[in-house]
Amino acid sequence: MIDRVSASHPLPSQVDVAIIGAGAAGIAAARRLMRPGLSVLVLEARDRVGGRAWTARVEGEGLDMGCGWLHSADDNVLAGRVEAEGLTLDQTPPPWRTQAFDHEMTPADQAAFGEAFAAFDQRVTEAAARGEDRPASDFFDPDSRWNARMDAISGALNGARFAEVSSLDYDAYGDTGVNWRVREGYGRLIARLGEAAADAVVRDCAVRRIDRSGPLLRLETSRGELTARVVILTVPNSLIATEAVRIDPPVPAWLEATAGVPLGLASKVHMTMRGAGDFQPDTQLWTRTDTAETGGYHLRPFGRPMIEAYFGAGLAWGLEAEGPAALVDFAVSELVAALGSNLRRRLEAVAVSNWGVDPWSRGAYSHALPGHAGDRAKLRVAVEDRIFLAGEATAPVYYGTAHGAWMEGERAADAALISLGLDPRGDDGDSEA
Repeated sequence: MIDRVSASHPLPSQVDVAIIGAGAAGIAAARRLMRPGLSVLVLEARDRVGGRAWTARVEGEGLDMGCGWLHSADDNVLAGRVEAEGLTLDQTPPPWRTQAFDHEMTPADQAAFGEAFAAFDQRVTEAAARGEDRPASDFFDPDSRWNARMDAISGALNGARFAEVSSLDYDAYGDTGVNWRVREGYGRLIARLGEAAADAVVRDCAVRRIDRSGPLLRLETSRGELTARVVILTVPNSLIATEAVRIDPPVPAWLEATAGVPLGLASKVHMTMRGAGDFQPDTQLWTRTDTAETGGYHLRPFGRPMIEAYFGAGLAWGLEAEGPAALVDFAVSELVAALGSNLRRRLEAVAVSNWGVDPWSRGAYSHALPGHAGDRAKLRVAVEDRIFLAGEATAPVYYGTAHGAWMEGERAADAALISLGLDPRGDDGDSEA
């Protein structure tokens, strides 16, 4: 442990472990490493902790701009921490298995769509069992009327269309079907958990380069230089692939693997709505079935008088490139087209995510490209037993999730302890996890 580093004090010249990134993986690693005699520093480029787990406070409500669901909640290492941190665990069933207002889809249509998606999933599973690593879209029924809608949902699931998603990697995802939420915000939970390592976190400190040519690792940051015996790198794959965080000499295996497991994009627009009483709480609306270029709309999340709009894949990239107003305009236009022109006067956008244009994320969460399902495992292989990579992209089963990132942070921390000649089962400050 080291003393808190404030903006007015220089970085220490040397630490045992430097963790790059204070998202879920970085926080988990730091908590795991908190023990007497071990100096740990977490270097975070943003002015906040949490990374892509971020809850914005708007009009007294916590709005998740990034991850919002405790997926596979009955097997989620973070679910049991919610109430322990003084927050509210909400077990209201997720809205996405139903369609609000039966819009464009009768109950019979909804059942037919569910059957078509289940059949698609089964074909992918059978192909994965044969070891096939192909575009997941290869397993569409070419005669199905539901392919466009399935591709729209892929934008939400994967941040990319099924043509860009490895069938083998898609099938590897672990989904128990249980999904809960944190009433005050998932990002707020991660921030609360980060308080245990707050003294070790240095914010507004971007790491530009890791020099591994010497006996100690030398880090060049926006706040100066320091050396470390071990580095745990928890930044998004996009920053490694583009060498925004550069490793010298380069690590070709990591550069190739991060390119094979890129970040897709999912963007959110939170809107307040006047006269929300005619909308059922926690219901879902997809306004179109004829195109993948459409959004999903969570109506009245937590019963609030709000709508959470969700856009994925190429649609999200294009709208983010045009700016926040384009995301809002698209959302309002789709809702007005579906529910009537009077809705335009009732909606007001209050928060818009921009993960694609955010320089410290450059995307939302990872998907493996066809033929690259094995690249996640390559990212878990340490460099010289002193540089370890961890995050949602290295998670073999729960990739794309905050709890997957958390588990990977703990895995990397344990590996770092072993490389330092220490026992991971010792007094690490968070051994119950």
